[in-house]
Amino acid sequence: MNTTMNDLLTRRSIRSYTDEVPPREVIEEICNAGTYAPTGMNRQAPIILAVTNREVRDEMSRLNAAVMGADSDPFYGAPVVLVVLADSTAAMTWKEDGSLVMGNLLNAAHAKGLGSCWIHRAKEVFETEEGKAILAGLGIDTTKYVGIGNCILGYVKGDYPEARPRKENYVYWIE
Repeated sequence: MNTTMNDLLTRRSIRSYTDEVPPREVIEEICNAGTYAPTGMNRQAPIILAVTNREVRDEMSRLNAAVMGADSDPFYGAPVVLVVLADSTAAMTWKEDGSLVMGNLLNAAHAKGLGSCWIHRAKEVFETEEGKAILAGLGIDTTKYVGIGNCILGYVKGDYPEARPRKENYVYWIE
């Protein structure tokens, strides 16, 4: 089996991380892979916020937990959060485009030996005044960009999970 297929078949959602922050070069490679996701008409509506600053990461965790009405860490201790947002005015496929970027980030993290997991509620977080302030501080137009998802990543703490069995009738053939 080639490396790409192996990575696609063995990646799992990780929910336990060490505190060690991966090297910036590795995070840059993962982000770069995200930028090569297909986008509708190559409009490239998504952007990625690479959050390695612990204070900002913790604030985003708090905001995300508040959306759920919880006070736990929805980022499972992961030291890095790659937030994908998309320009909702750039293309009709902005949500799908952002989802494809998320998929590339998740798979690239695994290929680089890191754990990752898609954490939802980016949309709701960046609709809050605090979330808008984070974007505005980076010069990002808060009237156009909508959160798609949070790709948390870091080094896996504990055992790597086994794959669960695939459901029956996942694929239907028309020949």
